[in-house]
Amino acid sequence: MPDSLGALADGALDEIRGVFGRLAPGAIDPVLDALAGARRIVCHGVGREGLMMRALAMRLYHLGLDVHVVGDMSAPPVGPGDLLAVSAGPGGFATIDGLMRVARDAGARTFLFTAQPQGSAASLADTIFVLPAQTMANDTGPAVASVLPMGSLYEGAQFLLFELVVLRLRDRLGIAPEAMRARHTNLE
Repeated sequence: MPDSLGALADGALDEIRGVFGRLAPGAIDPVLDALAGARRIVCHGVGREGLMMRALAMRLYHLGLDVHVVGDMSAPPVGPGDLLAVSAGPGGFATIDGLMRVARDAGARTFLFTAQPQGSAASLADTIFVLPAQTMANDTGPAVASVLPMGSLYEGAQFLLFELVVLRLRDRLGIAPEAMRARHTNLE
């Protein structure tokens, strides 16, 4: 293990760069299409993935989209024209799978971010974005390659991916950076 903080950071950043190097050109397009085409977006994830999904929701709000987070008291019901965007890096969680079923039964579309497309959540998703990074599904044993613990590589890659999605959506929707800034809370 590298002994300096700089060397450790270089290793982590190289791993995140490697995740993006494994994505095909245009891989982000289905994400942009799903988000731009939704009447309303509701985001959810569990644990640290949930924090990344909340970060995505915040930036989508800054873009002016109608976005909410599952569990917030102001989260509306979903239905036709809406999108439930979830993260299940290891492939599925009982809560994620259950929410996806509820959303589908209500007529909403479902979008899954995952590193394990063979997991249970994939069969419930209308669209899947595979972020090829280590998660807690594969963080033990001789094949472990990440210097980051557990699912941190996936979560770090999610943060960067979501910021890139926002930049591309901003351009696609013709939203000025100043308009995004104007939507930032003044209650901090």
